[in-house]
Amino acid sequence: MKYIISLLIILGGVTDPVNKIARSNKLKRTAKEAYETGQYAEAVTAYVSLLDSLEVEDYKARLNLAHAAYLLSYGGDNMGLLSDISSGKTQVQDSAQLSAISGDLRYFDIADKNYKTVAGAAEPVLASSAHNQLGIIAYKMSEQSPDEKESFMNSALSNFKNALLKNPSNEQARYNYELLKKLLRQQQEQQQQDQKKDQQQEQKQDQQNKDQKDQKDQQKKQDQEQKNDQNKEQQEQEQQKNDKQQQEQQEQKEGEQKDDPMQKLMEKLKEMNIPLEKAQMILEAMKNNEIQYVQQKKRKATQKKDSDKPDW
Repeated sequence: MKYIISLLIILGGVTDPVNKIARSNKLKRTAKEAYETGQYAEAVTAYVSLLDSLEVEDYKARLNLAHAAYLLSYGGDNMGLLSDISSGKTQVQDSAQLSAISGDLRYFDIADKNYKTVAGAAEPVLASSAHNQLGIIAYKMSEQSPDEKESFMNSALSNFKNALLKNPSNEQARYNYELLKKLLRQQQEQQQQDQKKDQQQEQKQDQQNKDQKDQKDQQKKQDQEQKNDQNKEQQEQEQQKNDKQQQEQQEQKEGEQKDDPMQKLMEKLKEMNIPLEKAQMILEAMKNNEIQYVQQKKRKATQKKDSDKPDW
């Protein structure tokens, strides 16, 4: 019975609206004092208890929570190390280092979530301040993520613009917006210059390659022409040699023909315009007559002489 009464007293203390308001006010003062004195870790603890444990909805307190967590994550000693680890340059060495980095990541998550919550608040000044901080975070992330730099830069510019739309008198957001626009314009101009330079370099390289190719082609052409000239000269020499041999053979043949009486006769008949067939018939007849004449002469030489007749 005493246990039940004690439990009811405890529950009554927790759910008592007056007690909740008192605790809320105390946590607000504790959190605000810690925040203003730079004790950001204590401020985060107090604000989390106020906003999450007691479920008090206070956009001003939530914005301060985001600010405190932002300063702990982006202003802490481990921020540079955290960036190196995210890019794969550094490995965690011990549990203490891991614990410190985990704390930075936790604060980063708290800052990001609460800024996004306050950005949707109905109070223009608070929403504008949250958008401005989200723009700053996106810009910082662009410096740490070369592969996603353009995406983060565009996100930062959009948040700065929304901050001005929510509160046109937010001079910090205006300065950030104009500065980032200038940086993006300079970056774009630099990219164009780099592209132009790359194109010029590429064109120069292409021209050099073309010149080298033309030079090689010209040298190849000259070598081929020289080879063709050598082949032509060699062919001319061989032709001259063949012509000389043919001329010598012709002269030798003509010399042989000059010594042949029958050939002389053939040429004579040719000059007389006697057909070859007829000339051959005449030659054959002449040969036959010559043979008969020789045979007759041989017969006469073998016959005895008549003593009654003179020798002539």
